[in-house]
Amino acid sequence: ILEVLQTQPFLRARIELINNDQEVAPEDATRVEALRRAVGDVFKRVVSLSPNLPDELAGMVEAVNEGGVLADMVSAHVPFATGQKQELLETLSVPDRLAKLLSILNHEAEVLELSSRIQGEVREELNKTQREYFLREQMKAIQRELGDTDDRTEEIEELRARIEESGMPAEARKEADRELDRLKRMPPQAAEYTVSRTYLDWLVSIPWQTSTEDNLDIPHVKEVLDEDHYGLEKIKDRLLEFLAVRKFKRDGHVRQPILCFVGPPGVGKTSLAKSIARGIGRKFVRMSLGGMRDEAEIRGHRRTYVGALPGQIIQGIRRAESNNPVMVLDEVDKIGMDFRGDPTAALLEVLDPEQNNAFRDHYLDVPFDLSETLFITTANMLDPVPGPLRDRMEVIELAGYTEEEKVQIAVRHLIPKQIVEHGLEPGEEGDSARVTFEPDAIRHLVQGYTREAGVRNLERQIAAVCRKATRRFAEGLEDNVNVTVKVVEEYLGAPAFEQEDLRERVRTPGVATGLAWTPVGGEVLYVEALAMPGDKGLQITGQLGDVMRESAQAALSWVRAHQAELGIPDTFFQNHELHLHVPAGAVPKDGPSAGVTMATAIASLATGRPTHPMQAMTGEISLTGRVLPIGGVKEKVLAAHRAGVRTVILPERNRKDYDEDVPVEIRRDLTIYYAREIPQVLGWAIETPSVL
Repeated sequence: ILEVLQTQPFLRARIELINNDQEVAPEDATRVEALRRAVGDVFKRVVSLSPNLPDELAGMVEAVNEGGVLADMVSAHVPFATGQKQELLETLSVPDRLAKLLSILNHEAEVLELSSRIQGEVREELNKTQREYFLREQMKAIQRELGDTDDRTEEIEELRARIEESGMPAEARKEADRELDRLKRMPPQAAEYTVSRTYLDWLVSIPWQTSTEDNLDIPHVKEVLDEDHYGLEKIKDRLLEFLAVRKFKRDGHVRQPILCFVGPPGVGKTSLAKSIARGIGRKFVRMSLGGMRDEAEIRGHRRTYVGALPGQIIQGIRRAESNNPVMVLDEVDKIGMDFRGDPTAALLEVLDPEQNNAFRDHYLDVPFDLSETLFITTANMLDPVPGPLRDRMEVIELAGYTEEEKVQIAVRHLIPKQIVEHGLEPGEEGDSARVTFEPDAIRHLVQGYTREAGVRNLERQIAAVCRKATRRFAEGLEDNVNVTVKVVEEYLGAPAFEQEDLRERVRTPGVATGLAWTPVGGEVLYVEALAMPGDKGLQITGQLGDVMRESAQAALSWVRAHQAELGIPDTFFQNHELHLHVPAGAVPKDGPSAGVTMATAIASLATGRPTHPMQAMTGEISLTGRVLPIGGVKEKVLAAHRAGVRTVILPERNRKDYDEDVPVEIRRDLTIYYAREIPQVLGWAIETPSVL
């Protein structure tokens, strides 16, 4: 540039052209010519590959013979970085400029070739997809014209759409697509067609992503639980604690507890689980495990078997139409085992929070997340449940109801339910029901017509009263019935259970009142001892188990070892054979908790002094005379209270169980002695000579 003539409205200058080729040394002429030809060839390739460069540029290159001019022209048209163009402009040596340009052009050509190849592959795939779509649509049109509707094609397309909408995870989606491809290639007449179709139906109908939102309103949930069930505070507190943690957890994901409700029949284990589902707004599914013996019932059958289906767990999830229901596994203590496997072993994975997020049913053969499901198991007793399965569950015991609790349950739940079921509800708003129950009548039903830990028999008796009343209404004999004690006995007959006179039962030396636990609640247990002339020995009857027989032997050994301290004649055990009997001989009995009762009965017989009436006891004994703790304190104390006992002897180490589990209204009626050693029990239980 020699001189700038103007800048506005455009730039004008006086320049002098540089003749680059004249500056090329003779020895570089051959190299420049070779570089010029190479640059021309590569530039032509770039022009052919680039959609932004016109084809005319390739012809212009043919007309340029000077290396420097060619370098400047090519640099002006090829789209590479400005910095590289500036570097070429500043390179005055023609051979060096051509060499740099050739390197840049080669790189640009490689990039364009790769881009062209990628675009070709994409175009080819797109054309293939479009071709398949076109052919498929054409085939459908031909079938419509021929009147040959292809239900199978519609079925497959429907399955494809359902797979898309199901939201299943990647592994399940891959398996579903693979099975759908098999189904498309399979003739409908093939035996495998139905198997494959059924499998896909199951796969798409499972709620992979469908869930219900938990109601974390703690007061509302508590209100629902109280509305459906009276008492059971420990279980309600545990559930409300879980909801409170879930409410305050930032990510909202809390490991679901595996709860196990253990208690006698009729105390509300299953109905409480249903109430929990209603309170937190989840779907409810119940699965009965009683008598189940096949492991495949839990985990499903493999598809190779004829008539194979998923297991009960996946079937329950499908019925719930939600992946986070409350699922009740009823009667987990009554699972059997045979040559087909052990269902409890299959439950180990289902009830393990560390594993059940990838539960693999044998039929589906893809993982399903069970970690959001709230599992609740129920059992009457824990002994038959295997240890590993028991370890996975949080055991919550439901003891039997007290008499007052049964009365309240009858008033709040059972009577209103039976009135509705028998059509005895008020005719108009403000009217009273056609059948009303007096409080004394309800208490009479509880005391005289039922003897159970739960309330099922009580509900049956209330239903019987309602049926009798309904019949009288139907015959036109009465319009309303007020159920009193007299009406109860008129409708149901004499009471089935009379209060036994404990004073009569234990007035003879050798009889002691014990307490026992059974799967249906607590029971009062009498132990009778009798001495017969003959050689020393011990007979035990009453269908007693091995543990109870050993308790009897231990009791006899302790009493014989301390006969001098107890005032027993030296020759008593030498000259007498003892017979120990526990009445209700048709009922099997076992357990160590009758040890103190047996020792008391033997000591009472040997000393000739009866035990105190209205008193019962329970506890295991050792040969050293210690009184050891036992289980089922609440059930046993409730049984004693029902029988009219007002003094109970318990092991010292069960003091905490009594204070925490036994209701206050029962504790007010009872006097409790806590024993550490057998002499304390005998001192409280056996009457002194002065009383005689």
